Amino acid sequence: MGGPLTSSVSDVRDDGGMRASRLVSILLLLQTRGRLTADELARTLEVSVRTIYRDMTALGEAGIPVYGDAGPDGGYQLLDGYRTRLTGLTPAEARSLPLAGTPDAAAELGLDSAASAQLKLLAALPADLRAQADRTAACFHLDAPAWYRDAERPACLADLAEAVWRQRKIAFDYLRWTEPREVARTVAPYGIVLKAGRWYLVAADNDIRTYRVSRIQSLTVLDEHFERPAEFDLAAYWQGYLADFDARRWRGEATVLLTPTLFRLLPFLTEPAVAQAARRTATPVGTDGHVRVVVPMESVEQAASEFLRFGTEAEVLEPVELRSRIAETLRLMTAVYRS
Repeated sequence: MGGPLTSSVSDVRDDGGMRASRLVSILLLLQTRGRLTADELARTLEVSVRTIYRDMTALGEAGIPVYGDAGPDGGYQLLDGYRTRLTGLTPAEARSLPLAGTPDAAAELGLDSAASAQLKLLAALPADLRAQADRTAACFHLDAPAWYRDAERPACLADLAEAVWRQRKIAFDYLRWTEPREVARTVAPYGIVLKAGRWYLVAADNDIRTYRVSRIQSLTVLDEHFERPAEFDLAAYWQGYLADFDARRWRGEATVLLTPTLFRLLPFLTEPAVAQAARRTATPVGTDGHVRVVVPMESVEQAASEFLRFGTEAEVLEPVELRSRIAETLRLMTAVYRS
């Protein structure tokens, strides 16, 4: 045989756009993964096993060299040396390409073609490089949401993503943390960010602002077009936003006495900024391993809640307002449990 067998899209007769797309997916799956059973193909493509049987018959009738073996170790595979050219990306797949590694997040944005885009890219790789990509997929998995939290799935997310893509202004009501709680906004949506399982909208009216998508109410995509500034860099903006957020969030400092155990475990129990400050300012006190640290705090209320959960492993020394708040909370708790 002079070289690998090939085919073009015209080799597969189509009786419907959806079926044609599925036949292409079957070819690429067999090309990238080798032998697959009808059950495995049906689960991957979310169709019945009977549909897979019909599709394999259609591929054979179209001249595709696919064959199947019966039995528990059987399955479908392509003739050795066969390669398909069915790897051209559709416009939808090209849009989804940057999110090919996070198909769940892409689907929430309405970009359902990320998985097929990834499959086509893998199919286009030489066998040795494809093996390396498969090994990476087997060894590393990205799970975006934080522990003890479910990923947000805002109902308006797909419409919002479409407005960002088409550069259409949007109008919505927004629930804020402060008064007035509900405000109306008309903005130009510049981009969407997924952070620890939470979706955020970056948009401009007079200034560029960040909105939590789950707090957006009654979204309306307007007909009004806007031009996204060519110099706007979403990733750079987000990094700057995070740095500014932390700078605004830490409004004071607390001096705290920690036991050796809590000092050692602090990086696993609190935010990096707090743990880093504790390590940087740690001063030994006495001979029992206790250390005095100075750490940032958002407010007296937030810090009281944070240090109360450490029990007797932490004693707040300053500020006096924080120490008094913790003492008063403990007094009220004692009264509740004594009664």
